[in-house]
Amino acid sequence: MQSPSGVELAGLAGLLIAVPAVALLGNSGRRHTGAARRAHLILALGGALATAAALAGVLSALITDAPVPRMHLGSAVALGTAIGTLTLLVGTALLPGAAESPGAALRHLLDGVVIAAALWFVGWVLLSQPTHLLGGATPIACPAILLPAGLAVISLGLTVVLALHAHRPRLTTVRVAGGVTVVAAAAMAVGGGICQNLDVDVLLGALLLPGGLFMIGRAVKVADRPVEVVGDVSERGTAYAVVPMFAMVVALGWHLARGGEFDFYGYLGASVEGFALVARQYLALGDVKRYTLRLRQSEAHFRELAHTDPLTGLANRRGLQRALKECNGPAEPLVLVGIDLDGFKTVNDMRGHDVGDAVLVEVGERLRRNLLAGDVAARLGGDEFAILMRGTAEEATLTAHRLLAVLGEPYEVEGISIFLSASLGVADTGELIRDADLALRYAKQRGKNRVERYQARYDELLRRRGTLESELRHAIDREQLRLVFQPVVALPSMRPVGAEALLRWHHPTLGAVRPDEFIPVAEESGLINRIGSWVLDNACKQLADWLSKGHDVWVSVNLSPKELHAADYAGQVADVLAEHGVPAQRLVLEVTEHAVATDMEELIGRLTELRTTGVRIALDDFGAGYSSLSQLRTLPVDILKIDRLLVAEPESRTGEAAPLVDVVVRLGHRLGLEVLAEGIGTPAQRSAVEEAGCRLGQGSLFGWGVPAEHLEAQLDGLRTGTRPVPQPRNEPPKGATARSQVVTLGPGMRQLRAVLPTDPAFGALTADQNVGSVDSPSEMGQP
Repeated sequence: MQSPSGVELAGLAGLLIAVPAVALLGNSGRRHTGAARRAHLILALGGALATAAALAGVLSALITDAPVPRMHLGSAVALGTAIGTLTLLVGTALLPGAAESPGAALRHLLDGVVIAAALWFVGWVLLSQPTHLLGGATPIACPAILLPAGLAVISLGLTVVLALHAHRPRLTTVRVAGGVTVVAAAAMAVGGGICQNLDVDVLLGALLLPGGLFMIGRAVKVADRPVEVVGDVSERGTAYAVVPMFAMVVALGWHLARGGEFDFYGYLGASVEGFALVARQYLALGDVKRYTLRLRQSEAHFRELAHTDPLTGLANRRGLQRALKECNGPAEPLVLVGIDLDGFKTVNDMRGHDVGDAVLVEVGERLRRNLLAGDVAARLGGDEFAILMRGTAEEATLTAHRLLAVLGEPYEVEGISIFLSASLGVADTGELIRDADLALRYAKQRGKNRVERYQARYDELLRRRGTLESELRHAIDREQLRLVFQPVVALPSMRPVGAEALLRWHHPTLGAVRPDEFIPVAEESGLINRIGSWVLDNACKQLADWLSKGHDVWVSVNLSPKELHAADYAGQVADVLAEHGVPAQRLVLEVTEHAVATDMEELIGRLTELRTTGVRIALDDFGAGYSSLSQLRTLPVDILKIDRLLVAEPESRTGEAAPLVDVVVRLGHRLGLEVLAEGIGTPAQRSAVEEAGCRLGQGSLFGWGVPAEHLEAQLDGLRTGTRPVPQPRNEPPKGATARSQVVTLGPGMRQLRAVLPTDPAFGALTADQNVGSVDSPSEMGQP
């Protein structure tokens, strides 16, 4: 055993410094998670193997007297350090950010081999005859170091590849790969130094090994930070393959030109380069195929998304148009059913868009469950749907009626029952989408919750509607609008006590346009607010003129729901009253019963604001079926206007005319409201209304809507004598209460009927039939 030299001892000390570096890598692996933890532990294992092999080799060299070259010991050290270096390479390729997948990591390794083979070949040219760059220091006598030398050039090649293709943070990965290259160089120096007994080489390797491991350890501290994956197959460069091949060709040409020979080592480098390139291109071809497949799948997916509604999963408008093109053939007739939900906007406004979306999803499910094979359901936008089906228009109409019932069933969302109806339009010829939309719009105009089949005259209606909207915008400026006044009389005297202002439009070419035709156009086009302001201003102006002339009347004005929901409408009314000097109680604003179907809370708030100005509120068309008794108790109204359909009701089985008028009048009086019966056209209807106790009437029997001067002439005629006072209703005895009596409707059929103290039959009833008491209502005709 020989005494160790200072250089050998320094090399041993240097290798011992690598132990803390390995511990640093192991600790980093324990602190990380996921892919980073796996990569760090593999790096720690590789560092441990390389360090252990180097330490064992140096210690063996110190205690052995084997002659130089020490082939077996050098080979063992080279093999051990090579295994450690190879493990470090694997850990580097698996680092987060180095590659997006294990397959990509393998491609990076092959890219490194391509570069390494070129470096190997160039190195062979430089070290072999005739160049013989290192001269006598050429380690030909110890071929065992060829393995770590090969891994060193592979590490260098991998470093170059990662610098080109690693994802961000790229610098961290490059530092790790550079550290592995330093470790590989250290392994080559230690193995070669032990083999040839070169202490300087051993010392150099002993210093490089811990340096490379510390370089890796510091770099992996940030390897678990978020990685930004950028680029794809189409963006990868190929210079890393072209440049090495060019270098090999130049080196081989120069070597042969100098008289060199192509020996085993040159053949080895060229073979590795060729096989690595073939394997790399094979993987690249697989990448391209997979990329192309994913691209096609993505294209098909996005094409399908472009034709699909994301909320309901049904086809969208593009999908419906595509289905129309695909089905456009003479084989079988096509029918399109357009669907629109009635009142859906109210659901969004009152319940929120989340509930509205849930309703739309349920609508899509119901349509899907009621489709036949080959039918296409689509959501065209908002609450508009459509169904494209094969068959005749008659079959589609039957299907539409079935869908009408299905869509009218309640929607249960978050424990809430939501009731909606639908309007449907059916088209089987021409432009299906356009014609179905026209039929759908016609169904909504005719009252909603119905099915309409397209007819050719709808085109004319659509053109007329467009003309009306265009001309209506200029009707006020061109003075085409005017007001007429229909008298409201006190019963039974029939003395005019008020008037309803009615809007009329006479166009120079269109002629007289009915209000029920142009008012919906004004509401849909947003012109109703301006027109309503004009009506209110002119009605108050006329009322002020009548009051200044001593006429004791009031005027009512119809109010659109859209006007009612306008901001500060109550302030506008107050300003108009103040401008014309009209007492607020002389103005009555009529709200149709249809407005009750909107948001009740907002409606009550708006009406309450109006009543604070002093005006009176009338609920028009009462009995059309929208308001309930509970709503009537909470609505801030002063007058009930009985719908003309109730007044014109035929005699019931009891022999009484218009029996529901009697019920409404009693109901209104019990609630402290005045009741006005409209649509009275015959003396019989007038008698029925008077018998029911209604003290105000309106209808053709008392006069149609006439110009203001005609009604004023009628009022002037009444001023020649004393104003007739309406016959007072019979005052009930003090303390008397309402009673009930049983009315026979037919054989075996009876009905309980309430009788007020003012009824003639009140006195004939016995006291045991009492049901409650009644207060006398006030006179509507009084100001």
